[in-house]
Amino acid sequence: MSALLSVLVIEDDPPFRQRLCDSIAAAPDLRLVGAAGDAASGLALLARHQPQVLLLDLGLPDLNGIEVIARSADVAPHCEVVVVTVFGDEAHVMQALAAGATGYVLKDTPALDLAEMVRAVHAGGSPISPVIARRLLTRLAPAGLSRQRPQASALDPSASEADAGLLSERECEMLGMAAKGYSYREIAQMMGVTQQTVLTYVKRSYRKLQVHSRAEAVYEARKRGLMGD
Repeated sequence: MSALLSVLVIEDDPPFRQRLCDSIAAAPDLRLVGAAGDAASGLALLARHQPQVLLLDLGLPDLNGIEVIARSADVAPHCEVVVVTVFGDEAHVMQALAAGATGYVLKDTPALDLAEMVRAVHAGGSPISPVIARRLLTRLAPAGLSRQRPQASALDPSASEADAGLLSERECEMLGMAAKGYSYREIAQMMGVTQQTVLTYVKRSYRKLQVHSRAEAVYEARKRGLMGD
């Protein structure tokens, strides 16, 4: 029998937090390792239990959820972060994805199946509410066109502006070092993080840029104006 998939919940609204916990506890293949109502307690649980999936609200009382996502890469590099929130505006969505979130789901999503969402993200998927997915497709359309027309960003400044927040600062830093030929072990030492954390940055940047190799990632990031030559 395969091991249970471990899940942590950080949600400040008690009724909804209980709903999340109940959904996870009711799934035979999932294991709830903890739940917190604030960022400080949640990050402590994250470091202690090293869950495979984190369900995170953005509107926390003590720290912005975006910052929690960013810190999770260092605290628990193996953990996939899925935002479950009421904030559906473009700014929150793009900031969360740039910080490293793997999924983004609105609390009022019809027929929201939390257990299936957890399974999907662990299997390599990115659960996103339909309304959010449509906004992302609209926003990233210029970037998609730039794959067919390499000079599009030069002709249309709005394309590079749309990509400006695609990668986090740490992901751009990692790619810059990778472009210079440093190994992931050397990059980890220079960035002051573990090699596994660097691999997490690699995985997230590949997913965001829709590439499959270091060379492709560096090329795509440069083409989109996300890093220097």
